[in-house]
Amino acid sequence: MCTTKSIGILGAGTWGVALARLLERNGHAVTVWSKFQQEVDSLTASRVHPNLPGLAISEAISFTSDMQQACEGKDILLFAVPSVFVRATAALAAPFTPDGQIIVDVAKGIEPDTLLTMTEVIRDEMNRDGQHENVKLVALSGPTHAEEVALDMPTAIVSACTDMDVAETVQDVFMNTCMRTYTNADVLGVELCGAMKNIMALAAGISAGLGNGDNAKALLITRGMAEITRLGLAMGCSEQTFYGLAGIGDLIVTATSQHSRNNRCGMLIGQGMQLEEAIKAVGMVVEGINALPAAMQLAERYNVEMPIVSGVNAVITGQISPAELGYALMTRDKTREVKQSEMNVRFERALQRRRMHGETRRILVSGTFPLLTGEEITWLRRAKERGTWLAVALVDDGDAGKLEERREALAALRCVDRVLPMRGWQDVTDAVKNLRIDLVVARAYQADQYAAQLPQGVEIAID
Repeated sequence: MCTTKSIGILGAGTWGVALARLLERNGHAVTVWSKFQQEVDSLTASRVHPNLPGLAISEAISFTSDMQQACEGKDILLFAVPSVFVRATAALAAPFTPDGQIIVDVAKGIEPDTLLTMTEVIRDEMNRDGQHENVKLVALSGPTHAEEVALDMPTAIVSACTDMDVAETVQDVFMNTCMRTYTNADVLGVELCGAMKNIMALAAGISAGLGNGDNAKALLITRGMAEITRLGLAMGCSEQTFYGLAGIGDLIVTATSQHSRNNRCGMLIGQGMQLEEAIKAVGMVVEGINALPAAMQLAERYNVEMPIVSGVNAVITGQISPAELGYALMTRDKTREVKQSEMNVRFERALQRRRMHGETRRILVSGTFPLLTGEEITWLRRAKERGTWLAVALVDDGDAGKLEERREALAALRCVDRVLPMRGWQDVTDAVKNLRIDLVVARAYQADQYAAQLPQGVEIAID
């Protein structure tokens, strides 16, 4: 049973207000902040949100335009503003937010140029004063349209945080008979899914607007998730996240629902409406359009092929028409859905698990691997024999021209399941957490550095 919490919600849009109602019904004291005094006055007087006509707002929920009142003395702060306003809102909230504060973000997006997720944006902005190094950030994401949550229709959501105690605290706060809450340590994966699925929903909407049917929608959802997963794995995310609620679950609802702004906007564009007219007709923020610049930058940075994302971007920027997008996607070079080498690796992995009585053990090694000698390959094979899955953290030594060659050489080894390019040592230790590594196999010279950085419970073997 969760004890009563004091919660400040920053943002009085449909999602912020729907969650305010859920949290108040769970027995918590809720204050909702809006930057606009007119909106505060209207919600306070009418107890109705204009875009949630079926929702009666409890008198127990307070509304304010005073950021200090919204933040001070709160057990949890919840960011529910559109992604493009998250940084500015964090800057306003920082003076009234203590270090160690639990902050939950429900905005879905990635900041262009910095390529930071929303929790990373909040951390970055809050710590500009050097006094918020220990804020506890949680990404809350899943198949949760505000219109249905406001009516107590059942769904589920994911509380993602690297600190499981914090993730479980948030889980308890939101959990009820209509909202089932799960936890996940893969924060990056959860946030990446939340941003990218909006782009795929635009694609599904464009297809429907062109008059295509359910088969095409299923195609775009399935291949869209393949693109998102490829990018996520290249960035070091957990594969299971993409098969879960924050991944395929959220993509399905966003690409098919009548409540989806992205789906509706795409449909209007497919029917021939100009971009600005379509956004105006939707009447609310279309996050998929905001996410496109960062998605294109990420695809380029990690050298990941994302034809649907690229095609939607070309439509949105006026380079091609919606009909040309459909033709371009359907006439791409033929390929396999599952690469033969991947099938071989999975077969070997299954045999390895069988030898270990069905248990999965995740291994990580790191290094620059400037020369992949027979000795190095033998060392990697020995590392793999200690478990069932091997990730190689390929640390950038500054020779960018050779880094991709080394990545390809390592990825070609059958004992290696994943190669993760890393900028430095902090990225390696983050990968250990995000990938839920069980054992790190290290060289002797790496031992001290690992010993000081490894999370509790992760073993280290010197080889």
